[in-house]
Amino acid sequence: MREKKTVNYTKNKLLTKVFDFYIFSNIHVAFATFLLVKITLLNIGILKNTSAWFVFFSTLLSYNIIRLLRLDSIKNWYNIWIKNNIKPLYFINSLSLISIIYLSFYLHLKSVIVLFPFVLATLFYTFPLKKYSLRNIANLKLFLIAFSWAGITVLFPLSQNYITPRTIDYFVFLQRFLFIIVITIPFDIRDLDYDSKKLRTLPQQIGIKKTKIFGLALLLIFNIIEFLKPTTEQALFSTCLITLISAVFLIYSNQKQSKYYSAFFVESIPIIWFLLIYLQ
Repeated sequence: MREKKTVNYTKNKLLTKVFDFYIFSNIHVAFATFLLVKITLLNIGILKNTSAWFVFFSTLLSYNIIRLLRLDSIKNWYNIWIKNNIKPLYFINSLSLISIIYLSFYLHLKSVIVLFPFVLATLFYTFPLKKYSLRNIANLKLFLIAFSWAGITVLFPLSQNYITPRTIDYFVFLQRFLFIIVITIPFDIRDLDYDSKKLRTLPQQIGIKKTKIFGLALLLIFNIIEFLKPTTEQALFSTCLITLISAVFLIYSNQKQSKYYSAFFVESIPIIWFLLIYLQ
């Protein structure tokens, strides 16, 4: 009996380590961006995954590099976790870099041009110039993330597949922009005690309650746009359900949330969205 308990404990401990690595090595967030690209591709009937895989490995590499460069400014437990997993992190970073280089040969010049401003905006924020630091602009972090993700997951896959954006595609871009803002807010609330005051995030500027009201207002606009553009009943249902799920996670987010609340559950919303569309 004691041996059985020991075996079960060992298995549970191993599963926890694997699950933590999946989340905190940023594989989960990379998978979420992969599926946001897939949502765009499904909506235009494209099955090719080149742009989706490029976004996946680019997200994985960039997020891990940012974490490693800011090791001293992140939460203590996360700092310790990274140091304890530094070798496997270097391995997946190397694998990601090789994959990015390989996939780059399949990218079209037009799609690279479309991708460039979104990558450049992120780089200027991550590695700010002394005189022209984007971090000095209040609330920029939230909107810059949303702008970059919207461009990379909507406009980039369109250009990679030789599709000139139509009016409806810019509506989708706007929806994606609003959606990313909303699911990023729980992270800003979580990090309220850890983010530098210089970042001047939305919760730092207007407080948690007003930030949540702002997020709910954006979700309302996100939903209204779906009614304004040509759509199907299935797509409308998916949008309404994702709006409801996002609203629930936004409302219940707080500073003392579990380390899995935002990093796993909130980041899983794009996965749920993809499944709703794919299974229609």
